[in-house]
Amino acid sequence: MASSPEARSGSAPRPPDSEDPRVRFAAERTLLAWMRTGLALMGFGFVVARFGLFLRELAAVNQTVAVHSPSLSLWIGIALVILGVCLNLLAAWEHARVLRRLNRREPYQVPGWSLGIIASVILAVLGVAIVGYLLLVHF
Repeated sequence: MASSPEARSGSAPRPPDSEDPRVRFAAERTLLAWMRTGLALMGFGFVVARFGLFLRELAAVNQTVAVHSPSLSLWIGIALVILGVCLNLLAAWEHARVLRRLNRREPYQVPGWSLGIIASVILAVLGVAIVGYLLLVHF
C-alpha cells in the first residue's frame, strides 16, 4: 500500500492550492548567500584598495623608495567593491523575480543567465590581471 509523503512524515496534508513554504525559505537562503558573497567582495575590495596605501606608508617609514605605484591596487579594490555592489543588486532583482513567479503560482523557470557564472568569469579575469601585474612588478 503506497502512502503519500505527508502521511509518512506525520504532517497534515496540504490543500492542493497551497504552496510549500520551503520553496520561499530556499529562495531567501539563496538571496542571503549572494548577499554574503557581495559583502565579502566589497570588504575584500576595500582591503585591496587600502593595501597600496599601506605599502606606500611602509616605504616611507623604512625610508625606501616604493617599487610600484599604489594606484593599481586602488583600481582593483574599486573594481571588487563595484562587483560586490552589482552582485547584491542582481541577487535582489533575481529574488524579486522568483517571488513574483511564486506569487502567480507559475512553475520555476531557469533564467537565461547564471549569476554564479557571471561572477566567476569576472573574478577569473580580475585574478588573471592581478597575476599579470604581480609578474610585471616582480621582474
